[in-house]
Amino acid sequence: MLKRRLAFVLVSMLAAGGFGAAPAAAHGAGPTGPTAGPCAYTPTPDEPAARPVSLPRDPRRTPSRGTVTVLLRTNLGPIPLVLDRAQAPCTVQSFVHLTRQRFYDRTICHRLTTYPTLLVLQCGDPTGTGEGGPGYRYADELPTGLPPAPTDPTGERKVYARGVLAMANAGPDTNGSQFFLVYGNSALRPNYTIFGSVAPRGLTTLDRVAAAGVTPTPEDPAPLDGPPALRTVIKKATVTH
Repeated sequence: MLKRRLAFVLVSMLAAGGFGAAPAAAHGAGPTGPTAGPCAYTPTPDEPAARPVSLPRDPRRTPSRGTVTVLLRTNLGPIPLVLDRAQAPCTVQSFVHLTRQRFYDRTICHRLTTYPTLLVLQCGDPTGTGEGGPGYRYADELPTGLPPAPTDPTGERKVYARGVLAMANAGPDTNGSQFFLVYGNSALRPNYTIFGSVAPRGLTTLDRVAAAGVTPTPEDPAPLDGPPALRTVIKKATVTH
């Protein structure tokens, strides 16, 4: 049932021109008040954390200058990331927090897409299903000024360029822990927060994952969307600078 539900969500998001994290199933209640700062990290008691983790710090002035480097050590090679505080300060604050709390350690990248207009690897869910998150959500910090996708005559979709690091979501203002790495120019509506980039060494690792394609199934021997054929494990995520 879980696999069928997940497949439906993935196909639905793609048909809508999107790339998202499936909403988690409800599992009880808890505190619901947001943090007091400008990022307003809000607990999601109906979607509890996939791993125990606290809410991020939310100071009155969110750091909004400079960059932070994070290294994803995977079983297939390193994926260095450069996070841009000016571009998405609340997103960077959350991602650094989750990294330091080891939320991403020993997790798989659960989804690879190889459509000509959607070339991404999605990670950040400890459950490996596309439904897990950190037990809180926060608002979008959407990009502006992206070039129009040449494959979309309506102009609604924009180019998320090779090397972009962005947040997956399940709709407006539902950012959590899942993120995607763009290994080839992709056409998406600008509904996904861009908060950094993948360093060149990381693109080499991504290209290796992409070249192996998606895991085939008896129903679809050549799928374009699903778990990567090369199992990709984030062994450890570290803030390096």
